[in-house]
Amino acid sequence: MEEILTLRIPSEIQQHLNRTPEELSRDLRLYAALMMFRLGKLSSGAAAELAGVPRVMFLDLCAEYGIAISPITPDDLRQEV
Repeated sequence: MEEILTLRIPSEIQQHLNRTPEELSRDLRLYAALMMFRLGKLSSGAAAELAGVPRVMFLDLCAEYGIAISPITPDDLRQEV
């Protein structure tokens, strides 16, 4: 089941961002999904579903936005090797 939420955005913001309502809606869903994944509130699969993209694409977007997809740090990896 899908829930419809309403978010009021001042028209000045929409104009400043130069986005249609549909584009802004898609952007906000993606940014919310990225942040919730980053904070550990959603799995990558759930975040991808929220963003409306396939999981592999979501993981690519995480890399694009500099969001780690694994809690293992480079130092942790060096120690394991």
